[in-house]
Order: sequence, then C-alpha cells, then structure tokens
Amino acid sequence: MRLSKVAMKRLVLLVLAIACLVPAMPAAAAPDRPSRAQALAALKRTDADERRRGALGLAIVGRMEDAPTLIIALRDTDERVRVVAEQALWAVWSRSGDARVDELFARGVAQMGEQRLPEAIATFTRVIELKPDFAEGWNKRATAYFLAGEFRRSLKDCGEVVKRNPQHFGVLSGYGQIYLELDQPEKALEYFRRALEVNPNLEGVQGLAERLDSMIVRRRQRSI
Repeated sequence: MRLSKVAMKRLVLLVLAIACLVPAMPAAAAPDRPSRAQALAALKRTDADERRRGALGLAIVGRMEDAPTLIIALRDTDERVRVVAEQALWAVWSRSGDARVDELFARGVAQMGEQRLPEAIATFTRVIELKPDFAEGWNKRATAYFLAGEFRRSLKDCGEVVKRNPQHFGVLSGYGQIYLELDQPEKALEYFRRALEVNPNLEGVQGLAERLDSMIVRRRQRSI
C-alpha cells in the first residue's frame, strides 16, 4: 500500500511555491531595509512583533551563517514569527552571492513552476557548474528530477544538498517523498521525522508522517 501520488506531488509543489514567492519579499520590504545586526538583535527581543521584524529583516539581508538562528526561530512561541522565519530561511538559502548564478537560479525556478522540466534541469545544472557549493542549486535540480520521475537522480542530488546544508528540512522531506515512490515506507517515515525535527511547522509533512506511521503499523499487524 502506498500513499497517494497526488498528495505527494501537491506537497512538492507547495514547497516549490513557497520557494518561488520568498525572493519577492525583500523587494516589498526594501523601503525599511534593516542592517543585518539590527535584524539579528530584533530576533532576540521579548516583543513578538520585533522578533517577526527581525526574521523579515534576515529574509532581506541574511546570510547562510544566519540559518541556525532562523532554525531556532522555527520554534518561537509566536506563530507569525515561525511563519516568517521559515520564509526567511528559503530566502537565505536561495541566495548564492553571485548575481549571474542568482539570475540563472530564478530562471530555473520559473521554468520548473511552468513544468518545463528539461529546461529547468539544464538551467540548474549550469547553476551547479558555476557554483557547486550552492546547496539550493542542487536542491532545485533534485526537485525537478523528482517531478520528472527521475527518482534515482533526485536522490543523488539530495545527498549533495545534505552535504552542504544538513538542516535543510525541504530536502529531508524530499527524501521521504522519493522513498515513498520507491515503495520504501519505513525509510520515507525516517526522513519525514528528520524534517520535522528541524521544522515542526510542516503540517503537510506531519500529516503524511502520521498516515504513513499508521499504514506501517497495520502492515506489521497483518504480517503477524
């Protein structure tokens, strides 16, 4: 028994949609562009609105080294802070530090959103060639491979992401989706749980994990 492919594809496309929308956040907030130091300081304040502004600030000016701070914010007591921290992580992860690579990356995301998967794969391959240490280039190509049904290639790229960004909850949940397609439910559940350990706010992943756990229990009971 396997979970619905429609449910899995929906989850992938939801994650992709978030990743596509996040880079637009900085432009909307540009008039109030904070310094990185201000954003980090705001995230430590007791006022939830200040912490939310701090997380939004890091979406605009944050660096990869700020990701651990944002991951901590995924467990903030205020839901709004958690939501913005997750969006900020996608924004930080999606910046390579190279204008040419960022332009190619945005093109690939657009191609993938339009289901032009061969073109997207080619574009992300070029991103990887130019900036092999840019984890999100590997992650987006892994997503494109998954959507194209090339699961083994997707798995290989997921491994490259984890080498560079071990707390990438998107790729951890991606592993789970791939292992579901490969009919390895126990391994899928392991990766869904790992994703939730990093980001407990992934409602879609939580729902899949719960259903998968119940399915595995029933399968074991029938085998006794």
